Amino acid sequence: MYRVVRAEWLSETVRLLEVEAPRIARAAQPGQFLIVRLGERSERLPLTIADFDRDRGTVTIIFLTAGHSTQDLALLDVGGQIRDVVGPLGNHLEIGRIGAVVCVGGGVGVPALYPKAKALRAAGNRVISIIGARSADLLVLEEEMRALSHETYITTDDGSKGVKGLVTVELERLLRGSDPIDLVIGVGPVPMMKAIADTTRPYGVKTLVSLNPIMVDGTGMCGSCRVTVGGEVKFACVDGPIFDAHEVDFDELMARQRRFEPLERDLAGQGAHACHLEESLR
Repeated sequence: MYRVVRAEWLSETVRLLEVEAPRIARAAQPGQFLIVRLGERSERLPLTIADFDRDRGTVTIIFLTAGHSTQDLALLDVGGQIRDVVGPLGNHLEIGRIGAVVCVGGGVGVPALYPKAKALRAAGNRVISIIGARSADLLVLEEEMRALSHETYITTDDGSKGVKGLVTVELERLLRGSDPIDLVIGVGPVPMMKAIADTTRPYGVKTLVSLNPIMVDGTGMCGSCRVTVGGEVKFACVDGPIFDAHEVDFDELMARQRRFEPLERDLAGQGAHACHLEESLR
């Protein structure tokens, strides 16, 4: 069992849990994820490691309460117990001296972006962050991202904070500027990551994304998380989740993600999230 040592609501629907897991904390690297199972009969939930503390022996997960399983997990408070936490899984982001890196996060993609940006800053890179949400009240980890970034830009769909529009509005502006950009990293809904790839492609800027396809076992056995990258079939859980954005077949990935849309629509009245960018692409 894994004990919760910190529990916090970051917004009305986004929950943070810091969990004691010393062995995982010692091995964790930016970009990796966990498989969490609340109880013996609970769903297996793949959740990105939002932070880790080797000294405290803890890992942090931040998630949207979008369905029954995440709603049940969100009920845990300090002292609560999680039956299974498996990880770290997946390949991590290679950290080195790159130069100017633009880190782009949307919604609950921002927590997954945070450890990457944190490690890149520690390695001596210039970190420029763009974080977006539908509205100001749904922005998460804004202050944390500001603290580790040389520049931070905010976008909201409704214009309630920062620039009104998608994260790609600010990304395009930076790419058109006089200062060179050496790398772009995007984490968020699949349509957002596709839009990031489409934005950077004409500029020839290397772009990485952290994919979040439907996943079951996290070991490559079930095949649910398969994606096509560079014309080859890859499994996000073992070959990723970080891939070259310009090589990902996003249209195929979005089609696969829609397999459970009828069920998601049924849950819409219970907190399920609808991606406005995806709706605009149909």
